[in-house]
Amino acid sequence: MQGSPAPDLLREGPLPKFLRYVRIHTTADPEGAQVPTTPGQWDLARLLESECRAMGLQEVRCDEHGIVTATLPPTPGQGPCPVVGMLAHMDTSPAVSGEGVVPVVHRSYAGGPLRLPSGLVLDQAEHPELRTVVGHDLVTSDGTTLLGADDKAGVAEILAAVGYLVTHPKLAHGKLRLAFTTDEETGRGITFLDPETLGADIAYTLDGGALGEVSWENFEAENVRVVITGRSSHTGSARGHMVNAVHLAAQLISALPVTARPETTMDREGFWHVDQVQGNVERVELKILLRDFEEEGLKARRHWLELAALQLEAGHPGARVRIERTGGYRNMRAVVEAHPRLEAVTLEAMRRAGVTPRVTLVRGGTDGARLSERGLPTPNLFAGGMDFHSRTEWISVRWMEQAVAVVVELVQLWGRETRA
Repeated sequence: MQGSPAPDLLREGPLPKFLRYVRIHTTADPEGAQVPTTPGQWDLARLLESECRAMGLQEVRCDEHGIVTATLPPTPGQGPCPVVGMLAHMDTSPAVSGEGVVPVVHRSYAGGPLRLPSGLVLDQAEHPELRTVVGHDLVTSDGTTLLGADDKAGVAEILAAVGYLVTHPKLAHGKLRLAFTTDEETGRGITFLDPETLGADIAYTLDGGALGEVSWENFEAENVRVVITGRSSHTGSARGHMVNAVHLAAQLISALPVTARPETTMDREGFWHVDQVQGNVERVELKILLRDFEEEGLKARRHWLELAALQLEAGHPGARVRIERTGGYRNMRAVVEAHPRLEAVTLEAMRRAGVTPRVTLVRGGTDGARLSERGLPTPNLFAGGMDFHSRTEWISVRWMEQAVAVVVELVQLWGRETRA
């Protein structure tokens, strides 16, 4: 190890780290020109770089995109085993303000409604997982912002696990690579993390929800921009001449099946989601998200949209509808399945940590999905937070501590495997 490690940073649990990180404003900006898209992400990146150095980690680096990487070297005498990567992201969702977060620790939750300082109330009817955490210490914001458990909880848990391993040197393990990424919420930051530079054989994101969640399957995703071009005319003489792009956009939106929207689907059901609409009579631009768990299903959704566009053009001479792909990601399932030991080791580590695994689907994407697409299998583990992207976001401290225990077990178990 380099330098003299800071005892407090090594021995503190995930809660003090988490409370420190959520106070830093790291909301991502979908319209930002650079990565990271907001200056606050740099503030947290520099803090994490400093803390990693103070903890005695090696190869600590904060790159030109704010991504922080570091290495916990293997214990002395450790044989050749897979290098494990642990990842979490620093940015928070722009869906709700992340500026001026005031974390509130609710000691020994007694059950029933949980009232936040702003007046918002969390009740078990809307948050059924609250029934499982009676007696736990919970953390929320004051209700005027989100909390930032997505994904500063993952950051705190990874570093708490590293501290535990450093202060318990008899726990044999292999090389551990850490990566704290920027702009996960915009889907852009992970582009700048090279799997070869990370140097891991397998990796995990700690970006999931409730206790025990583990996911090696996520949506097949395509994001598209639909541009509808009409023809403007004076409203007094518009008959037979005006082609109103706003009306055409409304027609396209209303044609989307009501039963295939995010708010009407669950589990393995995919959807179309109109995420944004802007424009006028002459030109309307829609941002639409296409999601399915199967590649063929995603292609079918794109084909449906293309047919709908052709029908609009055919029914309204003078109109033009253009569909452009703007982004997306792949289901990590096939990549994970190509590494059969990954599932077995992961589930065993959770059981050894006293956690009952709950294999779930990610109805979305993760940095791990993008890394898996590039050849590094990276399933997603629970971090303990609930109701992400919301002013009622909350997290159980006990779940955070159990996430730390899972990471510690994972690193030890992979240390007993033979590197291919």
